[in-house]
Amino acid sequence: MKKISIKILFTYVLFLFVAASCVGTKINKNKVILTNVPVKVQNLDSLAITNTPILFDLQPEGNKWVDSVYNSMTLEEKFGQLFMVAAYSNKDSAHIKSIDQLIIDYKIGGLIFFQGGPVRQAKLSNRFQSKSKVPLFIGSDAEWGLGMRLDSTYTYPWNMTLGAIQDMKLIEKLGVQLGQQSKRMGLHFNFAPVLDINSNPKNPIIGFRSFGEDKFKVTEHAIALMKGVQSQGVYSTGKHFPGHGDTAMDSHKGLPTINSSKERLQDVEFYPYKKMFHEGLSSVMVAHLNVPSLESRTNYPSSISYNVVTNILQNELGFKGLIFTDALNMKSVSDFKLPSEINFEAFMAGNDVLLFPENVPAAIEKFTLAYSLNLFTAERLAFSVKKILKFKYKAELNSYKAIETDNLYKELNSVENEALHYQLYENAITVLKNTAAVLPIKNLDLQKIAYVKIGDDNNDAFVATLKKYAEVTVIADANLDSLQAKLASFTTVIIGYHKSDVAFRNDDMRADEIAKIAFLAQNNNVILDIFGKPYALLPITNYQNIEGLVVSYQNSAIAQVVSAELIFGAIEAKGKLPVSINTSFKVNDGLSTDKLNRLGFTSAENVGMDSEILTKIDGIAAKAINAKMTPGIQVLVARNGKVIYQKSFGYHTYDKTIKVQNSDIYDVASLTKILATLPNVMLQYDQQKINLETTLGAMSPIFKDSNKQNINFKDLLSHYAGLPAGIPFYKATMDKSKLPSEIYFRKKSEDQFSKQLGDSLFIRNDFSDTIMEMIVKSKILSKKEYKYSDLTFMILKDYLEKTTGKTLDVLIQENFYRSLGMNNSSFNPLTKFDKNRIPPTETDTYFRRQLLQGYVNDLSAALEGGVSGHAGIFSNAMDVAKIMELYLQKGSYGNQRYFSEKTFEDFNTCYFCAVGNRRGVGFDKPQLGIEGPTCGCASMTSFGHTGYTGTMAWADPETQIVYVFLSNRTYPIANENRLSKANIREDIQKIIYEAIKN
Repeated sequence: MKKISIKILFTYVLFLFVAASCVGTKINKNKVILTNVPVKVQNLDSLAITNTPILFDLQPEGNKWVDSVYNSMTLEEKFGQLFMVAAYSNKDSAHIKSIDQLIIDYKIGGLIFFQGGPVRQAKLSNRFQSKSKVPLFIGSDAEWGLGMRLDSTYTYPWNMTLGAIQDMKLIEKLGVQLGQQSKRMGLHFNFAPVLDINSNPKNPIIGFRSFGEDKFKVTEHAIALMKGVQSQGVYSTGKHFPGHGDTAMDSHKGLPTINSSKERLQDVEFYPYKKMFHEGLSSVMVAHLNVPSLESRTNYPSSISYNVVTNILQNELGFKGLIFTDALNMKSVSDFKLPSEINFEAFMAGNDVLLFPENVPAAIEKFTLAYSLNLFTAERLAFSVKKILKFKYKAELNSYKAIETDNLYKELNSVENEALHYQLYENAITVLKNTAAVLPIKNLDLQKIAYVKIGDDNNDAFVATLKKYAEVTVIADANLDSLQAKLASFTTVIIGYHKSDVAFRNDDMRADEIAKIAFLAQNNNVILDIFGKPYALLPITNYQNIEGLVVSYQNSAIAQVVSAELIFGAIEAKGKLPVSINTSFKVNDGLSTDKLNRLGFTSAENVGMDSEILTKIDGIAAKAINAKMTPGIQVLVARNGKVIYQKSFGYHTYDKTIKVQNSDIYDVASLTKILATLPNVMLQYDQQKINLETTLGAMSPIFKDSNKQNINFKDLLSHYAGLPAGIPFYKATMDKSKLPSEIYFRKKSEDQFSKQLGDSLFIRNDFSDTIMEMIVKSKILSKKEYKYSDLTFMILKDYLEKTTGKTLDVLIQENFYRSLGMNNSSFNPLTKFDKNRIPPTETDTYFRRQLLQGYVNDLSAALEGGVSGHAGIFSNAMDVAKIMELYLQKGSYGNQRYFSEKTFEDFNTCYFCAVGNRRGVGFDKPQLGIEGPTCGCASMTSFGHTGYTGTMAWADPETQIVYVFLSNRTYPIANENRLSKANIREDIQKIIYEAIKN
């Protein structure tokens, strides 16, 4: 032992008075006897209670290592093991050198890392470990993931969000991922979970960090999280003993008081600790609290109370794991006494590890003096230091290995993070009101929906996802009367309350926000969605006029996406409220809602696919765009009813002025056949108005006595009727100069010339009749064989319109698009959508002689005024996916049945495969030989179609995959189809199938 300095001797008398302040301390003229500290501790397990598993014992080789290390230490080195110092990876070299000095000169036992970055922290951890004689403990607060402290790492939902989840397997799964990431970062302690029962809604420091106010729910969530973390070889630390949930003061700023009786504390606050000790909790953090029922001295912090730390935590509750103080720099304790005195008293109270000490050199001097004065025994020192060494051995620090920094960022930000994040919110989001089953929103064809934002944070993901389900109009106006005037025609108003996810930020509603909600609820059918802590609802006193109330807990992008899914029924509500909201809602309240079979959104991993493999799609799309096969692309992949990949690439044109967005609308060309004409034909079939043997002559009187009158429905839609591929109808409308003839066209709309096919170009309304006459008179093949023909669907369009008395554009909206929520799909889109949302398809140099943007590219369809059976639909990938999902669900979508399963099966059958014709009834099918529309990897039950403008829609019942590819490869001139020759669509489909894991 080093000689005691003169400075310490001068403080001897003063120190006697400091020591005298300890509970049970007696001073006689010869020495200080600490009656509240065990004089001899023979067995580190002596504090065990009978029903606690022996989880902290070592095998003989472990005990040998502990004893060997302990016996090799100097007294000062033993003292050093008690200290866990704050470290940062975002500070300067002076900070790093100061940590170096503490490790080298004072042999500190560990570091608690705060702000910084993962690679920087890993490198510093390696540096500091290399300088330490005994490997250091490394710990960090990662209550909601490493992102709580480190940039470029993942942030999971807060505990209060998790508290709404009823499936403990998900909480344990989260614990596993927290443990894996902590271990990868070289952490030995994750200072979590928070075990505080948050019974005070105004708690400024716990609140959202708590699982809730129900001791049973808090306990089951904490146990599940702990089990997951500790299964990965990382220690969990329960905090903040004896219970920080019923406070109204931030212990970083002052000393909070807990006025509960000891009986209440034992029944409520201690409950999760007792259960977790039995389950093997490794460590506990003791809070800085004033608890009069547990400590008789006025305003005496619990963290330095012998009665709290030793008598209650260790003796009464039987905890024998490591005991940490809360950070000793916090005002609640740092203002109480000098740092060196606080460190000593914390140790004397029974703590093992002194967290975030402010002055280690001074503290070690105090310890040295105290030991020389017999203020504590060698056994007391060994009790904590050997316990620390034992935990170091169990953390495999006896064979320490440096942190590997290669691929660190990638491994910490794995795809599993997002997959679990989706699952957590799918199980957390809570519905508290659902008057008249307003949730989920049904009957989209009868709805007119508006969205109003309240709050000051981002709402982009929420609004974008809402719009993927239905037409949702964003309305804003500071004046309530003006706002209401704008909302008057809407059937449903969704109010989103968006507050930042920044920790500890106040998200209480302002008076004007409360008034706005009340006003809108009184005058509209309202769904209120709270993207903030549930306590944000506290100021609302009247919920009577709110039809739907959703608590989404946080304002993350995934929370917004999942909440929109719930509103439209892609998922059901499962969450339960973790806290009470005044007398309006009780803890564990939460309504279930119906699940409608609408497309939802999730991570690829949640549907058995590999998102990393799917990223290869990006490269194929980039290849096509860079080689100018097309200026832009949309790609969507869904599986099991969940969209897992939706991206847009490139620009509208090669001048790169407008980037392609997911909401942009493409001319889908021949996809029109299965997106507009075929579903309406299937309705006719389902209603038994036609069957597979119905002939054209029976369907359409104009074909009677023609060479086509005996063509039956099955042959017609299987492209097995001998019809020509197409007819150049436009030639009949050209004058001698090969320009559009004035007989058929006008530059301005007139009564008989109202069908528009280009800028300043209108065709005679009756030219569709001429087209049908030309089809009737056309020749057919003398031999029955497969020949793809656009005429099939032009014929069917004519049949549908004459049978129903409605035009095809009206039929598809009424029968399908409105109820499906296909609000981005239409014939003649310029009548409904902003032109800037529509990428141009081609510069027509041979007939219309203009840039085609919003006008159908196919000239035959254009001559019908943009509404034809084979082309004319404009849509985006999301809308196309909806109708493909309808087919995949065999006629059902959104819990609405459009046609029977049998009807779908009849149309998805390849009746002529045996003779080399791969087609189904209206659907294209996979190739029978080498060449064809698919990658060759889709099942033979799969179906879909491709389009001339560079489009493809395909669905596979066996893998439950929907794939949509849209482009404008015809821009600027539709000459060589390099997109098709390069197999871009097929190669992307191949990647999709490669990504299937199970």
